[in-house]
Amino acid sequence: QVQLVESGGGLVQPGGSLRLSCAASRSVRSISNMAWYRQTPGKQRELVASISSGGSTVYTDSVKGRFTISRDNAKNTLYLQMNNLKPEDTAVYYCNALPSRWSWGQGTQVTVSS
Repeated sequence: QVQLVESGGGLVQPGGSLRLSCAASRSVRSISNMAWYRQTPGKQRELVASISSGGSTVYTDSVKGRFTISRDNAKNTLYLQMNNLKPEDTAVYYCNALPSRWSWGQGTQVTVSS
């Protein structure tokens, strides 16, 4: 089992930026695909972005060109750089493998509002 701790969320105005981090309790180097997900009240958790062990990335259409996922295997950390944020990006953001295999962390709240 791996414990995941997300951080970096906050309140930001539309057009602003945030960088999320996800620290894993042990090495995830062997995990082929890691991902960021997000969830809003009353909705299912959705996949936002994923990254393979080789660095290949996939993004949901709504964030393409604005979000960048990256991983630092030496630090057991996953990142999500979010630029040009929009109100519809407001959600709790989580990280996990893809497909998810560990218990979900507490997530980090991102609120985009003027």
